[in-house]
Order: sequence, then structure tokens, then C-alpha cells
Amino acid sequence: MKYVVLLCDGMADYPLPELDGGTPMSRANKPHMEKLAQNGYVGLVKTVGDRFKPGSDVANLSVMGYDPELYYSGRSPLEAASIGIPLIPTDVALRCNLVTVSNEENYADKTILDYCADDISTEEARELITFLASHFDNEEFHLYPGVSYRHCLIWHNGTDDLGTLTPPHDITGRPVKGHLPEHPNAEKLFAMMKKSYDLLKDHPVNKKREERGLRPANSVWFWGEGRAKKLPSFYEKTGLHGAVISAVDLIKGIGKLTDMDVIEVEGATGYIDTNFDGKAAAAVKALQDGADFVYIHVEAPDECGHRHEIQNKVHALELIDQKILGPVLEALRQYPEYKVMILPDHATPLSLKTHTSDPIPFLIYKSTGSEQNNGVERFDEQHAKSTSVYVEPGHTIMSRFIEF
Repeated sequence: MKYVVLLCDGMADYPLPELDGGTPMSRANKPHMEKLAQNGYVGLVKTVGDRFKPGSDVANLSVMGYDPELYYSGRSPLEAASIGIPLIPTDVALRCNLVTVSNEENYADKTILDYCADDISTEEARELITFLASHFDNEEFHLYPGVSYRHCLIWHNGTDDLGTLTPPHDITGRPVKGHLPEHPNAEKLFAMMKKSYDLLKDHPVNKKREERGLRPANSVWFWGEGRAKKLPSFYEKTGLHGAVISAVDLIKGIGKLTDMDVIEVEGATGYIDTNFDGKAAAAVKALQDGADFVYIHVEAPDECGHRHEIQNKVHALELIDQKILGPVLEALRQYPEYKVMILPDHATPLSLKTHTSDPIPFLIYKSTGSEQNNGVERFDEQHAKSTSVYVEPGHTIMSRFIEF
């Protein structure tokens, strides 16, 4: 038996007038998903419990079968694992975004113009983070470069009692006032954020970006704090040898912490320009090389949701169906039995440009059929709801998939 999870990050959405009252899932041309839904098991699953913020960290832990109540301690420790940062119990890890802020003199009067600085390249970002590290690194703090706009700050002997640290994608286009680190314990973090603007606004990397018509990465923004937790291996939990394919440090970090193979794909960007073909090929090869289970994570729908790119979100789902699901299904036919599960981790409604905790649609398909099948015409939010299948808590969806 081979198992494939296709995780379409942020795929679920709300009806939009621009789509004649439909959602990207309902309007996208995705024949492979529809065929699986017509011959499979479809419903809703609540991947983010009510006491958690709706993030990909909590949601993907749930989908992979890890109860966030037991294993979640913050986003950044998971990303730190991907980067290869060793954490000890007294370390606090924080996500460090490179963002674009407006140019008001007082930092509190600025607006976040872009949470990802026009998807800054990893090479440019590494130069900026290394430059900031030369000013900020000491016995207490250490900056580590990651991928694109996503980086990591380690606070040795730090505290995770920091009040509310707002994800920058939640306030894009809005003033930062009211969303700044205001807890007394976060004073040093806020000081670094303010100083980063003074250091970065005239940096040669940013000057060259502006000459090319791109937004400058002119500030850091800290959030996602947490301490490291040990996760049981995926093999110990399921008896399956697993592999993870993603462009995102968060997902790769979960893969490393659960002892799954983390497969790098050249040209995987986390956006709609990602290497869809390469991800499919990597999944097929992992199965051929002996993996029982492959988790294919595609970030593009989520990024389109954050940017309010309606047609791009629709197109991202069509590309996933055509360039990933199609080839993977073709390859799976060589095996006597296989199962496929397709779902988002959470919703990223275009109208909100951020995540929500709404239950999200899932489909499970088994090649040999199942008495539980409740096929629907299309795989989208409304058809999933119509089945009245509801899975909660979310972390039980993995055992349901494996035992289906």
C-alpha cells in the first residue's frame, strides 16, 4: 500500500462576487480531484482547535496526526529545525520576516506594505540577514538566514512570555500601531525592529531592488515565538516510512523532527511560480525508492490568498491538479493498492487575506474502493459540507486516512 497526501495550503475560501458567488475550489478546472471526489470519501475536518491561532504550524501538525495540544509550542522552533539550528531548552526561537514598511519617521506610524518584500530572493535576503547579524548578534541573540523572506532569531535564555506578536501577513496594508510588541519582555525585540529599518533602508541590496521596481526589504518583523519540543517519529506512530516535499521551512522542519525524509526540489519557491513538475517527479521517485507515505505540500494557494490574487489562486489549483496530481496518480497505478488524501491545512479567504479556523474540506480515495465512499460531484467547500461528515479533533484525520 502506498499513501499520498496532497496538501494545498490555504486552498479553502469564501464565496466571492468576483467569481459569481463561487470559491476558487468551485471555479477551478481540476478534473483529477473531481474524479477522486466522485469515487471517494469527502467531508469537513477542523484542523485548528478553538484555542489556537489559525496557522499552518498547528494545522499541518494536525493533518500529520500530531495533536497540537501535546506537540505545539510555537511556529519558529519547527522552522529552526529545518534550517538546522540546534535548540536547547532555554532557547526561544522567533520567526523573523523581512518586510516592507512605509517611510514615516516614527516606526509606530508606519504601515506594513508587504509581508514578504515582493518575495525577496533567498540570495538577497541572506545578504541582508547576514548584515543585520553583524549588528545584532551577541551572547543573547543570534540571527539565522532561511528561505526568501522567512528567517529565524534565537534568543538564548529568552522568554516566550511576550504578549501578542502579530503575524505580518495579518496586517498587510494596515498601520502597525496597535500591533507592535508592547509587552515589557519584548522591549529588546521592538528595539531591533526599529533599528533594522535604519540599517536596511539604504542598503545596496534594497537600492538595487528599488531600481528594478521592487519593494525594499527595509525592516524585520518578529513573531511565532516558541521553544523546541520533541516529536515522536512518523514511523513509530504509523509504521510507515514517510517523505516530505515542500518549499517551506515550517513543513520541512516538521518532517525533520518526525524523522521523515525531507526532499529538496530545485525551483520550489512557495508561490505560483514554483516547480510543480519537480514536486510531482520527486514524489514519484520517493515512492519508487521505498517510501510508503509521501506528503506533498504546495504553498501557492495560500500566498495567493494573502495577496488577494483571485485568478492566481484559481490557476494555482488548476496547476496542482494538472502538474502534480495527474502525474502522481498515473505513477500510483503501478502499485497493487494506494490511497490519496487531498485537503488544505486551513482556509485563507481572499476577502480577508489571512487564515481562519473554519473546518476545511478533505477527500480520501482508496484504489480498491471502500464501503464508506460518499462521492460528490465536485471537490469544494459546499459539496464537502453537504456530506455531513465532520472530523474533530483534526489530528485524527491521519489515522482515519491510514485505516480507511
